[in-house]
Amino acid sequence: MAKDLRVTLLQTSIVWEDSIKNIKHINKQLSTLVRNSTDVIVLPEMFNTGFTMNAEKLAEEEGGLTMQWMSEVSSSLNAVVCGSIIIKEKNNFYNRFIWMNPDGSFQKYDKRHLFRMGGEHKIFTAGKENVVIECKGWMICPQVCYDLRFPVWSRNRIEQDGKNISFNYDILLYVASWPNVRKFAWQQLLIARAIENQSYVVGVNRIGKALNVLHNGDSVILDPLGQKISKTTTKSSMETITLSMEDLINFRKQFPVFYDADSFKIV
Repeated sequence: MAKDLRVTLLQTSIVWEDSIKNIKHINKQLSTLVRNSTDVIVLPEMFNTGFTMNAEKLAEEEGGLTMQWMSEVSSSLNAVVCGSIIIKEKNNFYNRFIWMNPDGSFQKYDKRHLFRMGGEHKIFTAGKENVVIECKGWMICPQVCYDLRFPVWSRNRIEQDGKNISFNYDILLYVASWPNVRKFAWQQLLIARAIENQSYVVGVNRIGKALNVLHNGDSVILDPLGQKISKTTTKSSMETITLSMEDLINFRKQFPVFYDADSFKIV
């Protein structure tokens, strides 16, 4: 059985379109962490620029300045650092979630659902593949902001081999730049995703204003019952929560709704 996993939520304001200032600001916040004090550090969507459509100016190549910084921090703290940034690849722009490991290797997920009301679909290329990442025996499914509204895409799946059941993932992880005007949807949809998928849900959102749009944070970690187990509210903060695999397995055994789940394919 996998050991407990320590997940750190970094809820922060973001300076508009200034990656250098944002990296310096996040460095200051992370300076209170010591090596080996956490396993995964989660940053918001487009944490180095804010949620901007100015991709031509602000995009980085894969392995660029921000990813180099993520690798340095990850190595220094011996913890995964993850969040989304703008990446240019083959003349396309992606809102790309980066999962940076302490050894410098990384995994990625490209945002599938692009925020039409903000014009994201006109600038960025949508991802085509869902991704599940293994970390210390835990399976983690990363998603980005607007993906939260589309439960089929993030649906947990099970495989059965005799009496043995395995879930596709144990943690559903969202990084976001979700505005305060729709905070009720953010809160309720995260709860729904935890309950329907029988998994932990991690949601990390930014705070502060961007082009007069207010972001109120409300970052959270939920257990498989949809109950909040973190304390982060609407302020700039950093919080580390320990997740129990034993509790998750026991809950799934005691309330095995997955036996009655519908099978489907995404085409």
